[in-house]
Amino acid sequence: MTRAEAGNGCLAVETMTCRFGGLVAVNEVSFSVQEGEIFGLIGPNGAGKTTLFNLITGLTPPTGGRLRYRGRDITNLPPHRVAAAGIARTFQNIRLFGDLSALDNVMIARHARTRSGVFAGVFGMAGAPDEERATRRRALELLELVGLADRAHEGARGFPYGDQRRLEIARALALEPDLLLLDEPAAGMNPNEKRGLSDLIRAVRSQFDLTVVLIEHNVPLVMGLCDRVAVLDFGQLIALGDPTEVQNDPAVIEAYLGD
Repeated sequence: MTRAEAGNGCLAVETMTCRFGGLVAVNEVSFSVQEGEIFGLIGPNGAGKTTLFNLITGLTPPTGGRLRYRGRDITNLPPHRVAAAGIARTFQNIRLFGDLSALDNVMIARHARTRSGVFAGVFGMAGAPDEERATRRRALELLELVGLADRAHEGARGFPYGDQRRLEIARALALEPDLLLLDEPAAGMNPNEKRGLSDLIRAVRSQFDLTVVLIEHNVPLVMGLCDRVAVLDFGQLIALGDPTEVQNDPAVIEAYLGD
């Protein structure tokens, strides 16, 4: 039985709170994400979505609340330990190495899962050549998956915005996560690219047996892709349910979707 078939809890967010001075960015938010589901997080600008991602991945310390990943308390873990636990993410503001090739961007991330690591590969330490070949092969496979294999040796800075988003997904997958967090993955994409992105996310979920949580402003994409959706407004959770329930929730219509 796969993790998706098991239906067990993957991520539990328990009364998470984050304050910046007098501003409450996330206010006692609680929800759980099940293994194998695609879970959407939506809300107006400034609702606290990216702050919540930062809390989950250890980039921002919480003011209160707990985070549990597969039953393990990961509250206050530093980012590298969160990643080692099996959680990877992309960013709202793309964080690629612009001067490096697409292949090198993915290989650097992949080195986090090798025994020798990036420095051993650079300095030719024992065992490194075999791992370097395997790392390169895997990176090329991931670039093929996201449709960028033919641009593997091009500098990332020259990629169109939508392709940079896809490259970020390949880099996140190189960490071999069990939980993938995508922060506005469709930003800057045209309608055709957004449809392709939805297909890619479904394929990634199936092929790698992943759980996916995504922040997205494109409501049709979220409603057509996600199994369940949570809505934040002014740092508070105002709705949680399947896409049909959320679209028809009066609080959501008032705060976000409009009449």
